[in-house]
Amino acid sequence: MPTLSSPVPHFNRRKLAVLIPVVMFLCIVFLFGVPSSLWSNFAYADRSAKVYGVQIVNEFPHDSAAFTEGLLYAGNDTLFESTGLYERSSIRKVALRTGKVEDVQKMSRSYFGEGLTLLGERLFQVTWLKKIGFIYERNNLHKFNAFTHQMKDGWGLATDGKILYGSDGTSTLYQIDPETLKVIGKQIVKYNGHDVRSINELEYINGEVWANIWQTDCIVRISPGDGYVLGWVLLQELREGLIAAGYNGIDVLNGIAWDDDKKRIFVTGKLWPKLYEIKLLPRTKPLKDGAIENLCLR
Repeated sequence: MPTLSSPVPHFNRRKLAVLIPVVMFLCIVFLFGVPSSLWSNFAYADRSAKVYGVQIVNEFPHDSAAFTEGLLYAGNDTLFESTGLYERSSIRKVALRTGKVEDVQKMSRSYFGEGLTLLGERLFQVTWLKKIGFIYERNNLHKFNAFTHQMKDGWGLATDGKILYGSDGTSTLYQIDPETLKVIGKQIVKYNGHDVRSINELEYINGEVWANIWQTDCIVRISPGDGYVLGWVLLQELREGLIAAGYNGIDVLNGIAWDDDKKRIFVTGKLWPKLYEIKLLPRTKPLKDGAIENLCLR
C-alpha cells in the first residue's frame, strides 16, 4: 500500500488513446445490433396501457330496433347512426335527448350497413362483406354516391378531420385518403405481443382512435401513428345492467361518439334501448395477469 509520500503513477496515455476508439466501436455495434422490436419496447416502457372503468353521466333513449354499426356526434345534440342487418340497414339522423329519428335513408336489401364517419359536410359509410361504401350529404341523406375501398372488408370508420381511419374486422387500422379512398398507411394493433383482432366501430378522440372489439365489452384506445395500445375501457356493467333490467334481446356493445366541444363520450350497443354518456374512471385495483387477454382479445 503506498504511503502518503509515495508517488502516484499516471494513467498511461497511450492505453487511453487505444481504449477510447474501442469503446466507441463497441457502442456502435450495440446500437446497430439491437433489434428494432427491442428498441420499440424501450420506447414504450413508459406507455403501459392503462385500464378504465366507467361512470354513467346520463342515459338517453335509443331505438331498440337499431342494429348499431356506426355512431357519431354532429353537434347541437344531434347524432348520425348507421344500422346493419339485411333488409333493415340504414343511415339516420337522430336527436340525442329523445332518440327520435329525424331523417333516414334506407339501404338496398343487398347491403348490410357498417361504420360511419363525418368529414366536413360528407358522411362516409362502409358495408359488410362488400368493398363498397357510400358518401351522403350531411343535410340531405337522400343524395349519395357509391365508392369502392381497398380494405379487406368494411367494419368501422373514423376521421381526424384530415384523413379517414378504417377497420375490417382484423387487427389492422387503415389510413385512407378521403378524396381517392385509397389506403395510404396501415398499422397492426398489438397488445402484449398479441394481435388485437375484431376491431370494429371507430371514433377519433383527442389524438387517439378508440375501437369497439366485436363480441366483447371492451373499447381499445389506439395510437394511430404506430398501432400501440394506449389503454382499455371495460364496460361490462352497461350490458349486464340492461339484462338485469329485463332487456334480454340486446346484442353486443357497439357505437362510440365524441362531442369535442363539451368533451362528452357516448356509447351504445346493437338493439340497445339506451345510449349512455360516460365518464372514464381509472382502475385503482390491478387486474389479474391475463385479464385483458381473457376479456378483450378474441
